[in-house]
Amino acid sequence: MSCMVKNMTFEELVDSETLVLVDFHAAWCGPCRAMLPVLDDLEEEFGERVRIVKIDVDENTDLAVRMRVMGVPTFMLFRNGHELWRQPGVLTKESLKMIIETAAS
Repeated sequence: MSCMVKNMTFEELVDSETLVLVDFHAAWCGPCRAMLPVLDDLEEEFGERVRIVKIDVDENTDLAVRMRVMGVPTFMLFRNGHELWRQPGVLTKESLKMIIETAAS
């Protein structure tokens, strides 16, 4: 699973023709930790077709405020720098998979 890539801005990370699923999370957040196996499974299943980026809101407070993240986890899907979808809270693997597949088509 990807983390913030050094020397890249958030805009550079999400400005990609490949779908980018961003997970705004916190280390202290139980629901965030519960999502880790789901994200690992999706990363394995989608491979190169989707990039998963995890952003710790405590380490990236300014970005979380700028992106209007009000709770964790918050998931956002981007393509070519445009936000296609966002939702806070725990999601099932099936729900996230369907959202990604719909955006990919």
